[in-house]
Formats: sequence, structure tokens, C-alpha cells
Amino acid sequence: MTEKLYRADAYARDCEARIVSVTDRGGIILDRTVFYAAAGGQPGDKGAIDIPGLGTIEIATAVYDADKDTIVHVPAQPLPSAPAAGTTVKASLDWELRHKLMRMHTGLHLLCSLVKFPVTGGQIGVDEGRLDFDITDADAVDKDRLSEQLQELIDGHHAVAEQWITDAELEANPGLVRTMAVKPPMGSGHVRLVLIGADGAIDRQPCGGTHVANTDEVGRLVVTKIEKKGKVNRRVRVAFA
Repeated sequence: MTEKLYRADAYARDCEARIVSVTDRGGIILDRTVFYAAAGGQPGDKGAIDIPGLGTIEIATAVYDADKDTIVHVPAQPLPSAPAAGTTVKASLDWELRHKLMRMHTGLHLLCSLVKFPVTGGQIGVDEGRLDFDITDADAVDKDRLSEQLQELIDGHHAVAEQWITDAELEANPGLVRTMAVKPPMGSGHVRLVLIGADGAIDRQPCGGTHVANTDEVGRLVVTKIEKKGKVNRRVRVAFA
């Protein structure tokens, strides 16, 4: 199991850690990390790991191992040699990229709060993101009006917080889950909710990703396109302006 430091502090840019092992494919497993592993439409973080004797190793992404609880840091190039288990290293994020993903992810939560239909998919990008909705009313969303409403929420200086609930509490409140394609991880006994606004008045749903602390940190975000992807499916794209 990898200790996921970003869950306690999404703004932590680096950390000291110990090497637990190196996979057959050269992936580096640490006992703790600030790197977010790709999941729920959010890409894995990039950055570097400073390893004594090997220098600075560029990390192309972070992914989950088969157990879904261990994070593997994937080097951009093959390691010159395998570092010994127990070696103390420094892991550092590409912070500019991570912060953009945090801003975009928070912005997509706000978009979700405005479009009151089931979410069937989504993707968080550095400059652009999208959510897919099953929209039964073709006239329910308007690109320009949605952009205005989205920016109003962003500029509203709403706090972004978290709350932990039990698996049983989530099962008793199925309406908290907006995403049909990605189900929140259950089985550990507790689930993390992301709340936007006082007591989650704007948005409140399970999410394991990284977010900014306040909506005004998102910046300028506009709806660039609404695409028809099926009889009722609509893809709403947003981008930083």
C-alpha cells in the first residue's frame, strides 16, 4: 500500500520517501508519494524522483498496480540500474501541470452541478476537459448561457472541502453518485466526498481526485462546444480562456 499524501494535502509539491521495490517493467514503488495515479478521468502526475547514485529520474506518469492500492511511478526512460529497496529518495511533481489539472477538475465539478443529468463519462485535461451527459431534453443546455453560469460559480469564491462518509452512508444516499461510468471506490469502509460551497450546497459527490481550495482559483473557463454523441448523449467541452 502506498501512502497517498495528496489526499491530505493536494498542494504538497514534493516529499521524501523510501523505495519499496521496482517492478519488472522498471516502475518505481515508494512507501509514500505526492503523485496522483491515473483514475476517474484524471491523468497520472508527471515529475521526477531524485535517487542517490542514479540522479534525477524523470517520471512520465503514475498508475495503480493491479491491487489498486499501490502506486507505480513510471520512468520516462528505462532505469540505468535498479535502486535498492529502502533507499531514501525525493519525489517532486511537475507542479504547473498538476495545478492545471486541479483547476480543471474543480471546474468540471461546477459544470456537473449546473447540468442536472446523469454523467456517463469524462476526461480531465491540462487545457481542456469534458463531461458526457445523458440529456433527455435537447434544449436543456445552451453553450453561451452555460459559460456564463459556470463563470459566475467560479467567481463566487466558494470553498472546496472534503468529507468522509462510510460505505453504508453512501449506499443509503445513491443520489450522491452522479457518474454512471465511474463508480466510487468502496470496500475500505469509507468514501471521500468533495464539497463545493457551504456544506456542499453547490456540489457534493464522491471523488478521489485533486482539487483547488477555492473556486476562484479555477480562473477563466468557457464552454467551447456541445456535441451530440448519441440519441440522448451530449458531450460538453470546456477549456481555459
